[in-house]
Amino acid sequence: MTRLRVIFSRLSIRWKLAIWSSLLLCVLFLAYNGIQYFVINQWMFHQEEKAIQKNMEEIQGYFTAENGNAEEIMNSHAFINSINESHQMIRILDQQGIPILTVSEMMPEDWVKPEVSIRTTMRSSWHEEEHLLIIRSPLQTSQFTGTIEIVNNLENSDQLSNMLLAVMLAGWLGAIVISGLGGIFLSRQLLRPIQSLTDTMTNIKQKGLQERVEISNSNDELAHLSIVFNELMDQLERSFHNQKQFVEDASHELRTPISIIEGHISLLNRWGKHDPDILEESLNVSVQELGRLKGIVNELLELTRAEADPSSGYHFSAVIRDTIEYTLKNFVMLHTDFGFHQDLEPLEQAKININPNHLEQILLILLDNAIKYSAQIKEISVEGSLKHQRVYIKVTDQGIGIPQEDVPYVFQRFYRVDKSRSREQGGTGLGLAIAERLVARYDGEISITSISGRGTIVTLSFPLSR
Repeated sequence: MTRLRVIFSRLSIRWKLAIWSSLLLCVLFLAYNGIQYFVINQWMFHQEEKAIQKNMEEIQGYFTAENGNAEEIMNSHAFINSINESHQMIRILDQQGIPILTVSEMMPEDWVKPEVSIRTTMRSSWHEEEHLLIIRSPLQTSQFTGTIEIVNNLENSDQLSNMLLAVMLAGWLGAIVISGLGGIFLSRQLLRPIQSLTDTMTNIKQKGLQERVEISNSNDELAHLSIVFNELMDQLERSFHNQKQFVEDASHELRTPISIIEGHISLLNRWGKHDPDILEESLNVSVQELGRLKGIVNELLELTRAEADPSSGYHFSAVIRDTIEYTLKNFVMLHTDFGFHQDLEPLEQAKININPNHLEQILLILLDNAIKYSAQIKEISVEGSLKHQRVYIKVTDQGIGIPQEDVPYVFQRFYRVDKSRSREQGGTGLGLAIAERLVARYDGEISITSISGRGTIVTLSFPLSR
């Protein structure tokens, strides 16, 4: 038993499902046929009992009505013969148990020993392989006392019962075969999506993340599993791609200042120790590049914090107009050569669920970009509006703009439209990525519309605080 359990545990799910389904169907079929066979058998036996009981009552009624003596009973052979059936014997015994009349149709008399009965009895017995049904009942008239015996050979009923049993066994064996084949087919059909999923995972391990599960036309749970798996793989592939791109971009961004610092240190090591001009120039450049490195690292940390725990921050509520005016006031003081225009009247007393520091950080990123990339027309406007229970903030500049083909990528980390110009302006390509993560944390949206050479409009949208 333990060995069978171990063998069964090592089988695949397909074979386990096929075996269990076959066993279940076989047990159900066997139970159904067994109950059916028992009920039919009992019904046939009951019908034989009723028939033989009816013959007994008819014989008793006849002799009671005739009120005959032993001689008359012995001469009633014709009547008894008319009642008797095939494979049946009717025998009348006197008071001493001696047969005085015997009528038999294909039933040997010596199969059943005569017995006197004082009450009606019925029983079944066997003579070798023959199944017999015997009924005995007393016969009482004014001139005779004896016993009536009727013996019925149940050969026909037994043959029918055996035939029925054979048919049921054949059906049961057929059910075993059909249920086994059906179980194998059913398990193969049910497990085909799982096998496809397994094959896809193997292909992913060997060929890469681009492999996907083929989706069937069915609308069952396994089809939904395949859809979810494909969606998960899409996200995983995008995540790996973004991670790879991030590592490449970060390596590129960090390599440049490190190479510059390394070059100037080598220059100082060779000639700058005793040359004040080279010493001062190299130190200034190194300090500048170290500041740039520090800025990149700080923005990477800020981006990590913006991406972490996106569900936090909903305990804050900011009066949005106050935060915008405070941020603009600081910017006006730092950039006196720019003209700042604001229209925030629609946002009077409007509140959104956001940490005021995060809102200020988002605005600083957008305003800083607007200033960096404003060439000749140094005009920046900030407008606010309410629509459909949402707050909209527009930051507009008249700068160099963004080419249409680059607009979809500006929120990617380290992405810069013009890398050389961005580096001259001091940009790292992380500002808009940080802003997008912070906006998404508070169920907000950020979008950019721009025309190259004519300016850029950045639109923020947040749900109103309830």
